[in-house]
Amino acid sequence: MTGVLSSQQIKAMITDGTLIGTPDILPEQVQPASLDLRLGTVAYRVRASFLTGSDRTVAERISEFEMHRIDLSQGAVLEKGCVYVVPLMEALTLPEGVQAVANAKSSTGRLDLLTRMITDGGVEFDRVPAGYHGPLYAEICPRSFSVLVRPGMRLNQIRFRQGHATLDDTALRALHAASPLVDGPAVIDEGLGFSVDLRPSDSTLVGYRAKPHTGVIDLERIGYYAPSEYWEEVHAEAGHIILDPGAFYILVSREAVHIPPEYAAEMAPYVAMVGEFRVHYAGFFDPGFGHDAAGGTGSRGVLEVRCHEAPFVLEHGQIVGRLVYEKMDQVPDQLYGAGIASNYQGQGLKLSKHFKS
Repeated sequence: MTGVLSSQQIKAMITDGTLIGTPDILPEQVQPASLDLRLGTVAYRVRASFLTGSDRTVAERISEFEMHRIDLSQGAVLEKGCVYVVPLMEALTLPEGVQAVANAKSSTGRLDLLTRMITDGGVEFDRVPAGYHGPLYAEICPRSFSVLVRPGMRLNQIRFRQGHATLDDTALRALHAASPLVDGPAVIDEGLGFSVDLRPSDSTLVGYRAKPHTGVIDLERIGYYAPSEYWEEVHAEAGHIILDPGAFYILVSREAVHIPPEYAAEMAPYVAMVGEFRVHYAGFFDPGFGHDAAGGTGSRGVLEVRCHEAPFVLEHGQIVGRLVYEKMDQVPDQLYGAGIASNYQGQGLKLSKHFKS
C-alpha cells in the first residue's frame, strides 16, 4: 500500500483491531479518508498547552499541570481562553509502516476552537508515528467562544497513510491539466496556492469577525444560533480589508476547489513572509470535495484567519494558503457529499453548521 487509506480500509482496521473504540466505533465516524474521533467522559483543565515528549505519557504530564477535572457526562462548558485535555474514546495499535495525522473538523475550526491531538511519547501535535500503540487525547482551547460539550462529540479527525503519498509540483501540474483543481489559473509552488475573495460579484459582504463577548455555544445545536449574536459582518468596498491583531475572521477563497476521488488534500498555511496572519485550523479536504459528480460544483475553501501582532491589509486575490494533494491508496467507497450528510459540499462563504443560514 502507498497512499492515504480510504474508508473501506479504515473499516477493515476497525474489524482487525488496529483501531479500538470504547465504546465501539460507530459507522458514521468513518469518512472518505479519515475517522472522526470522539470526546471521552472527562476533561482536565491544565495550566498550559504541552507536548508529552519522548519517554513520557500524557497521563504523567496531566498530573503535573492539572488544575481540576470536569465530568462531561451531563454536558459541561469549556471556557474561552482555557486549555483542556480530554481523553478520546479511540486508541491505536498501528502496524509498522502506517502513520497517522490528525486535524480539527471543519465546524471546529470555524468556531475558532483550537483542537489538537496529543499522544504518549509525542513530540509533535497531530502526528502519530508508525507502529504507535496507545491512547489518544484532544487538547482543546476555545479561542473566541465558550462551548458546551458532551461525551461522544467529534471535534477532530484522524487520517492514515502508508509510504510517500504527497504529489510534487510536477505531478500536481499534470493532475490539474487532466482534471482542473481550481476554476482558473493554477498557482503551483509546493502545493496549489489559493487566494482570498474580497470582491464578490453580488455583494460587499466578504466575511465575518467573531464578537468578543458572547454566550455559550452548545455544539449539539445545529442551525440554531443567530449569526448576529456571535459575528460582525465584514464588508469590503474597495477590494481590501484591514485585519485587527488578535481578531478571528471567517473569509472564503476566490477559487472553487476540486479534490478528485483518487486524491485527498490538506490545507497548509502559507509562508510567514506574506503577512502578519495565519489561515486555517481545520485542514482536511476529503476525496470528492468540489467534485461535480458528488454535487460539489463551485465549492470554495473557507478560510479561518487570525491576525497576529500588527494590523494588516489583506487584498483581494492575495495568496493566503496552499493545498497539498496526496494520492489515495484506494478510491473510497464513499465520497464527500455523496449521501453521507456532508455539511459543506458546494459551499461559498459559510459559518459553521451551528448557525442559522
